Amino acid sequence: MPFVNIKITRDGATAEQKAQLIQGATQLLVDILNKNPQTTVVVIDEVDTDNWGIGGETVTARRQQGK
Repeated sequence: MPFVNIKITRDGATAEQKAQLIQGATQLLVDILNKNPQTTVVVIDEVDTDNWGIGGETVTARRQQGK
């Protein structure tokens, strides 16, 4: 049973976009690894930008600085 965990920042992904991610990740495992889509689990974790860091800074701070 494949398990895919997608982490994105919590800043506006729509329900439709998340559904497309789930479908696309599932289809990728079907196409590449021949996995059964009925037993493929996809979880999307939305992380607040204050809790996501890049280069020693939060994403919130980087966005405020225009990075």
